[in-house]
Amino acid sequence: MQTSVVIAGFGGQGVLFAGQLLAHAALDARKHVTWIPSYGPEMRGGTAHCTVVISDQPIGSPFARHPEIVLALNQPSAVKYAPLMGLGGLLVVNTSLAAIPTTRTDVRVIPVDANELAEAAGDLRLANVVMLGALFAARPILPATAIESALERYLPERHRNLLDANRAALRAGYASHRAQTRLAA
Repeated sequence: MQTSVVIAGFGGQGVLFAGQLLAHAALDARKHVTWIPSYGPEMRGGTAHCTVVISDQPIGSPFARHPEIVLALNQPSAVKYAPLMGLGGLLVVNTSLAAIPTTRTDVRVIPVDANELAEAAGDLRLANVVMLGALFAARPILPATAIESALERYLPERHRNLLDANRAALRAGYASHRAQTRLAA
């Protein structure tokens, strides 16, 4: 099985860190993985995205023309990547900063108030981790503990004081999706 994930937003939202965290979690789960970052010349405030491909087999190409999963942290990202997704894909949208694109009916859309949940977890900068939590609740592409373990192992030393807040953000994203699923049933 191979899964391609695009994480997109603007510089400063932790887009690249979220991709690295996902890639580290996949490596720790003994998967084949690629991580390709891209960001605009402005970096903070400019556009940023990364592609993570996770597979049980060697990966032929690190690029995803039609990603199966997109985490859109802002409106320009939702507008850009929703049309590129493969059929039956999963679009996780930060509804704090983006409207849900209505043009696709062949993908599953998960709305997440990521900024609000991140603030409640302790820091607005953790919206990226909230989005990962929602992704794992909607489609567990790795074992449930993989991202939390990766946080503990790979969170940079300068941000170790945010480890508990990161855990809370991850769980908030997960719980948010689970609550939506129960309401829809």
